[in-house]
Amino acid sequence: MTQNTLAFRNFLWLFAGLVLAAAPHASHLPVWVMGAAALLLAWRIYLSWKQAPLPSRWLVLVVAVAALAGVYLVQRTLFGREAGVTLLVMLLALKLMEMRTLRDVHVVTFLAYFLTLTNFFYSQTVTTALLMLATVVVITASLVGFNAPQCRASENFRVAGMLLAQAGPVMLLLFFFFPRVPGPLWGMPRDAFAAVTGLSDTMSPGAISRLSQSDAIAFRVKFDGEPPPPAQRYWRGPVFWEFDGRTWRPGGVPRIRPSVQFVALGSPIDYEVTLEAHDRHWLFALDLPARVPPGARVTNDYLLLSLAPVRSRMRYEMRSYPVHQATAGGNEEDLEAASEFPARFNPRTQRLAREWRSTQASDEAILRQAIEFLRAGKYQYTLQPPVLGTHTVDEFLFDTRQGFCEHLAASFVFLMRAAGVPARVVTGYQGGEVNPVDHYLVVRQADAHAWAEVWLGERGWVRVDPTAIVAPVRVESGIAAAMPLGSALPLFMRTDLGWLRALRNNWDALGNKWNQWVLGYNPERQRDLMLRFGVRSPSWQTLAMVLFWSVASAIGLIALWLFARIQRADPPHRVWLAFCRKLARAGLARRDEEGPLDFSERAAARWPGRADAVRAIARLYVELRYGKNGNRQSLVQLEGLVRSFRC
Repeated sequence: MTQNTLAFRNFLWLFAGLVLAAAPHASHLPVWVMGAAALLLAWRIYLSWKQAPLPSRWLVLVVAVAALAGVYLVQRTLFGREAGVTLLVMLLALKLMEMRTLRDVHVVTFLAYFLTLTNFFYSQTVTTALLMLATVVVITASLVGFNAPQCRASENFRVAGMLLAQAGPVMLLLFFFFPRVPGPLWGMPRDAFAAVTGLSDTMSPGAISRLSQSDAIAFRVKFDGEPPPPAQRYWRGPVFWEFDGRTWRPGGVPRIRPSVQFVALGSPIDYEVTLEAHDRHWLFALDLPARVPPGARVTNDYLLLSLAPVRSRMRYEMRSYPVHQATAGGNEEDLEAASEFPARFNPRTQRLAREWRSTQASDEAILRQAIEFLRAGKYQYTLQPPVLGTHTVDEFLFDTRQGFCEHLAASFVFLMRAAGVPARVVTGYQGGEVNPVDHYLVVRQADAHAWAEVWLGERGWVRVDPTAIVAPVRVESGIAAAMPLGSALPLFMRTDLGWLRALRNNWDALGNKWNQWVLGYNPERQRDLMLRFGVRSPSWQTLAMVLFWSVASAIGLIALWLFARIQRADPPHRVWLAFCRKLARAGLARRDEEGPLDFSERAAARWPGRADAVRAIARLYVELRYGKNGNRQSLVQLEGLVRSFRC
C-alpha cells in the first residue's frame, strides 16, 4: 500500500467523522446548506482520490462570502444557534477545500469536534450522546492516522479508544466539579424552545387533538406508595375563563394566593414530578395540589406557576388530595367571569340552556340534565373531527357529534354558562402509564386533556369530565384504548404489540436514568455532593480549586500508570536504552533524531573491532521492537549480547 493510498484512507475516515457530526443537523438546517456541504465534501474526496490540485484560495474566499450572505438572508442574523451552526457547517466544508498540510488537518479536526458538540444544542438524549461518542472516536482515529500513516486503520481506532479511555477520569471530574449553570445548554430562549411541544395558553377546536399525535414525554412521576387509580389521574394545568366564540383564554392577570385554599376529604398522595422543559411557567400537579413547591406560586384557580419559565428539566416534590372540596375562587368577581359568554354565537345551544333553566329548580339539576344529554347524544370521540364553522358549539352538539376532549369540554362549559351555571375549562393531562421497569408513571403529550369545572355553591368547584361521560374508556385505559380501530397513533403508543411496549418501557427507563443522573445533575445536586465532602457553602472559587487539584491528581496518576505500563510492556526498548547508556559512558552518545541502525553504524566506525557485535545488537533490537518474528528467546539473546558487550 502506497503512502498516497494511506493518506487517502485517512481522508476518508475524517470525512466519515464529518458526515456523522453534520448528519443530525439535516433536519433543522436549510436544504441548500446541507446540499452545498455535501457537494463540497464529494468534490474534496474526488480531488484527494485523483491527487488533483485544490481550487485557488480566491475561489474559496468568494464562495465563503456568498455563504455568509446566504446565511444572513435566510436567518436575518449571523448570531444565535441556527445561524451559528449553519455558518459552522458551511465554513467547515469550505475549509476542506484548502486542506493542504498537516496543520490544516488539525484545524479541520478541531472544528469537527466543535461541530459534534453543537448537536447537543438540539438534543441531549442517550441516542445523541452515543452517536456523538462514535463520532469523536472516528474523528480521533483519523487524526491518529494522519500522524502515523504507516499504521493500519484498526490500530488507529485502538489508539483512539485508549486516548478517550485515558481522558475518561478527567471528563468525570469536570462533570462533577465544574460549576453548574442553571438553564438549558443553549441559553437563547427564542432558539432553545422554538420546537417545544406542549399545552398552549389558548384552546380552540383541534388544539389538543394535535398533541395526541405526539408521544413526547411531558413529565414523569414517582409516587411514595401506590399510584392513584386512572380515574383520579388528572394533572392540573392552565385554566380558561374567557371565550370569544372559538378560542378560550385564561383572561386577565392570574391572582396569586398565599396558600392553597381547599377542604381535604380523603388521604393525601405524596409524589415527585420530573417535568420536561416547556418554556412556560406552569407546574403540573395531581388535582388538587396541597403544596406549593419552592420558587412557585399558586393562583386563585389552583394553577401552580413557577417564578421563571421552565427552560430546563426540573424536579419538585408534591402532595395532593384527589378527593377534595375546591372552595377558592367563589367570590362575586370570579363567578361573574365564569358566567359570561358571547351571546351572538351558538343560538341553538342557548335556547336549550334557557329551556333547562326554566324547567329545573337548581344548578345541580341543570348539571344532571346536561350529563344525561351527553350520554344520550351518541357522541363519537375521535382524533379527526370535522372542521367547525362559526357556531362551533351548535355544530358539534347538534350536527357533527364528533370531537376530541376540547370539543366536549368547551361545549359543556358554554352550555352551563348559557344555563346560568358558572363554569370554566381546565386543561392539563389525564392518565399516564406506569413503567414496570423503573416504576415511574410516564405522562406524555398524547395524554393532554381538557375538562370542565362548575360552581355548585357550598360544594365549590366540581370537576365534570364530558369525555369520561362520552368515552369512559379514555379515562380508565388511556387514549389508545378509546380510539376507533384504524385511528392513527404514534408507533410507540400502540397497545396491540407487546414486544413494542416492552421495548418502549426499557428505553423510557434508560432515558429516565440518563435524565435523573446525567442531565439532572444541577447546581442543587452539585451542592449536595460537595456537602458530602465537607464543603458547606461551595462558591465557584472553591469548586475551581477542587476541580484543579482533582484534575491535576488524575492526570498525574494516569501519567504514572502510562509510564509504568511503557516500562513493563516494552522490555526490548529497556535493554536498548541500557546499551545506549554503555556507549554514552564510553564517549558516544546517541542523538535524539538518530535511529538504531544509523547509531549502530556510527558506533561500528568508532570501535571497528566490536562492529559485528554492535550491528547484531541493533538488528536484533529492531526485529524485536518493530518486526513480527520476535520472541522470548530473541529477547534473552539481546539481553546477553548487551550484558557482555565491552567497548
